[in-house]
Amino acid sequence: MANDTLPTRPGDARPVAPLPAPHPDDLIGLIEQTLVDFLTPEVTALEEIDPALGDLGRTARDCVLAGGKRLRPVFAHWGWRGVRGSQPVAPTLPALAALELLHAFALVHDDVMDRSATRRGRPTAHRVLADQHVAAGRTGDPDHFGTAGAVLVGDLCLVWADRLLAGTGLPVASILAARRCYDQMRVEAIAGQYLDILGETDAANWSVDRALRVARHKTASYTVQRPLLFGAALAGGAAGPAAAVTAAYSRYGNAVGEAFQLRDDLLNVHGDPRRTGKPAGDDLLTGKPTVLLLLAAQLATAAQRAELARGRAGTVGVDRLAEVVTATGATARVERMIEDRVADAVEALGTAPINPDARRALADLAVRATDRRA
Repeated sequence: MANDTLPTRPGDARPVAPLPAPHPDDLIGLIEQTLVDFLTPEVTALEEIDPALGDLGRTARDCVLAGGKRLRPVFAHWGWRGVRGSQPVAPTLPALAALELLHAFALVHDDVMDRSATRRGRPTAHRVLADQHVAAGRTGDPDHFGTAGAVLVGDLCLVWADRLLAGTGLPVASILAARRCYDQMRVEAIAGQYLDILGETDAANWSVDRALRVARHKTASYTVQRPLLFGAALAGGAAGPAAAVTAAYSRYGNAVGEAFQLRDDLLNVHGDPRRTGKPAGDDLLTGKPTVLLLLAAQLATAAQRAELARGRAGTVGVDRLAEVVTATGATARVERMIEDRVADAVEALGTAPINPDARRALADLAVRATDRRA
């Protein structure tokens, strides 16, 4: 894995070791290698401006290379393959890998907003930078420095994403068509993130429908739907993909993306931190208006509702709160919602005019992306 080669302590200036040459059919390996090849000179260029910028560049690099499912480039790849069939993947790799840089931007900023200490079992960017501040003996508030630096780390990843996308080896018309989809994806992700933080301040006026709207924009759009359409745009050139392909990918993407977020909601309450890499129960303690917790509140008895409220006040433990959520029937309801959406996604592909290999791969991805433990 790429993150096995990362520095192990703040400020370590060792370069990332080259990865073993990936097999031409190993999409994840090819994405990882593309990212390493791109990021290594970018970090060096920052250090040449000023040695102190090495910490910024390496922290950003580590956020990108610290594992993850690489779902966005995988969905984009199959969106492209659905239109193009078995074409060589190499020309698309910069565009596919750019989606991981965009994802890193979103995660770093999300961790700042959520004040998260860990991500994928590792310290978040703002914690890494705060620790570097302390280790260097600098003056001022290390937490403020870490937060400010992490905002810049996220911004840097976003700029890097644009730069890598521009290096895609496809006709200009294809890149411009994909860029339009990419820009819409960014707008929708930001809109969804704003609604997400707004919901935390207005939970009493939130609804299941609105929580699903957040899921569609914060998660479904930039995790599944837009990457699929991005890949199809790369394949379709100036004319874009056929309307039937766009319709099928949109329906599939919305369904799988919502199911993906619903699974995240379940993992936040019932997941094993050793597998998810994040503490369990944050949503329970903050009363975040997720679909799961809104349904739990609707289905709960008066006693269960009171116990959930005491949990937000810090007088009931996370494990007990998770038991209460299950007892309301909300956990089972959300599991059924996931199953229904996966079935709808697979049905959407049934008559779509796409390559059969892509149809099979996307049907498999619909299950694997939503039936997971991390």
